[in-house]
Amino acid sequence: MNQTSSEKALYRDASQPLERRVADLLSRMTLAEKVGQMLQLDGQKDPLRVIADKQPGSLFHILNERLAEAMDAAAATRLGIPLLIGEDGIHGHSFHPGATIFPTQLAMAASWDLELLEQVARVTAREMATTGAHWTFSPVLCLTRDLRWGRTGETFGEDPFLIAEFGAAMIRGYQGNGLNDADGVLATAKHYAGYSETQGGRDASEADISRRKLQSFFLPPFERAVKAGCMTFMTGYQSMDGLPSTANHWLLREVLKHQWGFEGILVTDYDNVGRLVYEQRVAPSMVEAAVIGVRCGNDMIMATPSFYEAAQEAVERGLLFEAEIDEVVRRILALKFRMGLFENPRRPDREAQKRVIHCAEHRALNLRSARESIVLLQNDGFLPLKAADVPSVAVVGPNADNALAQLGDWSLGATQYPPEYGQQPRELTTTVLDGLRAHLRGSRVTHAVCGDLWSKNPAALAEALKVAAEAELVVVVVGDDIPFIGETRSTATLELLGDQNALIDGVAASGKPFVLVLIASKPLVLPESASRARAIVQCFNPGMEGGTALAEILFGEQNPCGKLTISHPRHVGQQPTFYGQVRGQHGDRYADLTQEPLFPFGHGLSYTRFGYRNLRVRTPLVRAGQAVELEVELSNDGERAGTEVAQVYVVDEVTSVTWVNQSLVAFQRVSLAPGEKRTLRFFIPYERLSLVNAHGQRVVEPGAFEVLVGGSSARSALQQRATFQVDGTAFSYEAIPGVAR
Repeated sequence: MNQTSSEKALYRDASQPLERRVADLLSRMTLAEKVGQMLQLDGQKDPLRVIADKQPGSLFHILNERLAEAMDAAAATRLGIPLLIGEDGIHGHSFHPGATIFPTQLAMAASWDLELLEQVARVTAREMATTGAHWTFSPVLCLTRDLRWGRTGETFGEDPFLIAEFGAAMIRGYQGNGLNDADGVLATAKHYAGYSETQGGRDASEADISRRKLQSFFLPPFERAVKAGCMTFMTGYQSMDGLPSTANHWLLREVLKHQWGFEGILVTDYDNVGRLVYEQRVAPSMVEAAVIGVRCGNDMIMATPSFYEAAQEAVERGLLFEAEIDEVVRRILALKFRMGLFENPRRPDREAQKRVIHCAEHRALNLRSARESIVLLQNDGFLPLKAADVPSVAVVGPNADNALAQLGDWSLGATQYPPEYGQQPRELTTTVLDGLRAHLRGSRVTHAVCGDLWSKNPAALAEALKVAAEAELVVVVVGDDIPFIGETRSTATLELLGDQNALIDGVAASGKPFVLVLIASKPLVLPESASRARAIVQCFNPGMEGGTALAEILFGEQNPCGKLTISHPRHVGQQPTFYGQVRGQHGDRYADLTQEPLFPFGHGLSYTRFGYRNLRVRTPLVRAGQAVELEVELSNDGERAGTEVAQVYVVDEVTSVTWVNQSLVAFQRVSLAPGEKRTLRFFIPYERLSLVNAHGQRVVEPGAFEVLVGGSSARSALQQRATFQVDGTAFSYEAIPGVAR
C-alpha cells in the first residue's frame, strides 16, 4: 500500500469495532472505488491492468504467483483494500494441479455420511487456503428432477431434506472455525433458487415454478444454509415467472435478506447482470441492468466488467442513489473485516502446499469417500469375488481407463479452463483398470476401449468383444464423459452413447459372466441386456481413488454401503422419476411402461442382510412444537459386518392442498457386526411434518400421519409401519377465504 495517512486510518486499527471500521473506510471511498468493490472479475484476464483500472473487490480463477502479484497491486492502491479470492473448489481444489479430487457431490451423497462430507469440505478448504483462495463456489443445493439436465452430477440428488443436511455439513467444513480461520474458505449456497427445474432439462432456460412450489421444495435447503452460517449465496441463470433470478426482488431481498436474515453477500453467477441485456433481454442497456442488479439485492457482480461504468452512470443520471451502492459495499467490507483480510490477506504459500496438498491424510479420506460413495445396484450373489477364482479378466468399455471421466466435471481438463491448463497428473488417479490390475497381480488382465462416445466404431467394438470372449470374467465399464455433462451440456436422451449398448448386448449374448460398472455423472438408461449382468455397480464420478475403492468392493475387502439419493429410470420418458410425487394422478403406470424406477431413491445393496423389527411410536399424539419420537430394531442377519442407512418416511394422510405421497424425515447410518442388533431411536422435529398451504404459509396440519421405516423409499422395503396423530383443530373449509359455507 502507498505510504499515506491511510495506514494510520481508523479502519486499519483492528481493535476498533467492526461498524466503525466499515464506516470510516466507506467515508473515504469515491463512487468509483465503491462500485469497484462490487466487481468480481476473471483473474485470467490481465489482473494487474484490471486492478489498476477498476480496483475490483474480488477476483476468481487466479492462484499462486499471479495471485501474489495481484495482491501486491491491490495493497498498493490508494486505500489498500484487500482482494477476496474465489475459486471453483467443487469436489476438491478442482483446478489446482495435484490437489485431492474427491467424488462429485452426487457420488458423495450416496454415502449418506454427514461427518464424511464435512471432512471432505474441510480438506478442500485447507488445500485451497494454501494457494491464496478465500472462497469456494460450493455446495450446490439445486434439487434434481429432470435427469437430462447437464449439471445433475453437481447436486446431492432429489430430496430437499437430504440436500439441506448435506449442504449444511459441507458449509461447516468449508468455513471451519469461523470467518477468521486462515485454513477455512467461504462457502457458497448455489444456485439460488430453482435453477435445476428448467424446461426440457435445458440448462438455464425458463423454470416453471410457482412460489408455493419454490417454498415447498426448492427453498428449504437454502434456508438451512443460512442457519448453518453460510456467508455467500449465488444466483441462478434461469428465470421464473418472467423474472431472471438476478432480477427477482422477492427472492433476493424479501426472502433471503429480510425473512431469513442473511447477512453475507449475494454474488451473481457468471455475467448474470450482462445477460439481462444480451440474453434474457429484460434491460435495454447495461445502465438499466446495473440498476436492476443493485435494487433487487445483488451484492457482488461476477464477470460483468461493464457494470463498473454502468453503475456510476446510473448514479450520475439519478437512476440509482449512491446510498444504495453504500448499502452493498458495507456488506462486502464487513465480510472482509470479519475475515481479518486487512491484517492477513492470506497470501499463497508454496511451502504449506508441499505439506498439505494431496498429503497422506487427504488421500486416505479420498479413498474412504470413494468407498462409501459406491452403490451396489444389483447382485445375484456373484459378488464378492475371490481373486483366486479369477484367472483372467477382461476390462472393457470407454470408461475403464478414462481418468477424466472418473474425476468428472469441474476438474482440470473439463470445460471451465482452457485446454492449455492441462489435466490433473495422470499418476494421481487410479482408474478401474488400474485398480483391478493392482488387485489381480496373479491373474491375466486384458483391456479394450470399445471406441469413444462420439461415434460408432465397428472395429473397436469387435476388438472389445474379442478380448471379452477370451477371459473368464468381464468387467464392462460404461457411462458418460466431459463433452456430454455439465454446464450448457444437457442431453436430449439418457441413452448410453457410441457402441456402449452394443458392447453390453454382445457380452451378455456371449454367456460370459460379467459385472457392469457405471462411471457416469448421473443415472443413465441401461439396455435390457444389462439385466443379465451378474452385478451392477454405480460409481458416478468417484474421484482419484475410485479404481481402488471399486476393486476393494468387487473382491470383498470392503462391504458396499452406498445408497442412491436419486432415482434411476428405465426410460427417459419416465421423467421425472423422483420418489416424492404429488398424489392424485389417474392410475399408477403408463399405458406402455411402468412408472416405477429401475432403482429407487434410497436403494443400495450389501454383502450382508439387514432386518427391521418392532417399530414403536412413543408419541402417538403429537402436540404443537413436539418432536415425534420412535424406535425400531435393526439387525444384521448376515455373516459379515456391514453398514446400513435406516430411512424414515412419513405420510400426511389428508392435507388441505395436494401433497407428496411420502417424505424422508430422518435417517441413521449404522454399522453392525454379524448377528448384532441395535435399537435405533429417532427424534423427528415437528417442522419436518410441515407443508406449504394454499396461502404460502409453512404449517403443520393436524390429523393422522403414517410413519414408514426401512432400507429404501420403495414401499416394498418399508415393511415397518405405524401411525400417530398431530393434535389440533381438524382442517376446515371455514378457514379458507372465499369458500362458500
